[in-house]
Amino acid sequence: MDLGPLDPIKPWLNFAHPLMMWVLLGLTLYALYLGVQIRRTRAATGDEKKELIKGKFNLRHHQIGAALLAFMVLGTIGGMAVTYINNGKLFFGPHLLVGLAMTGLIAVSAALVPFMQKGNETARYTHITLNITLVGLFGWQALTGMQIVQKILDNF
Repeated sequence: MDLGPLDPIKPWLNFAHPLMMWVLLGLTLYALYLGVQIRRTRAATGDEKKELIKGKFNLRHHQIGAALLAFMVLGTIGGMAVTYINNGKLFFGPHLLVGLAMTGLIAVSAALVPFMQKGNETARYTHITLNITLVGLFGWQALTGMQIVQKILDNF
């Protein structure tokens, strides 16, 4: 695909998706930490609870979660777009399929938040289960993504 005057940057576009996803993996781990702190706050009593509430873990978890949802969707679309721009096709394989599944998981996880805010424990445990699954898949994606980056570098 010809990008006109932007054509010289085409090869470098390959690295935007992996860089963005590594940042998102770090943010995902931070969101996990915040979620654990929310659980600790929920279970705490007395002075310990008062101290944990000061951390505003709930607010930060929601903010990071919203950013993760938005950027994971954009990162998934962007990764597919860059692949298509540079190769004229998508490579149908585990990395693509797992990435799409992760995008679905994070969307469903975020959709559970209103139910969790109303005290629905089933929604809360489903949210936790989906997100733990997401973290595991994200780790796997990081490894397979670096294999793809290595192939790109070998052809540079």
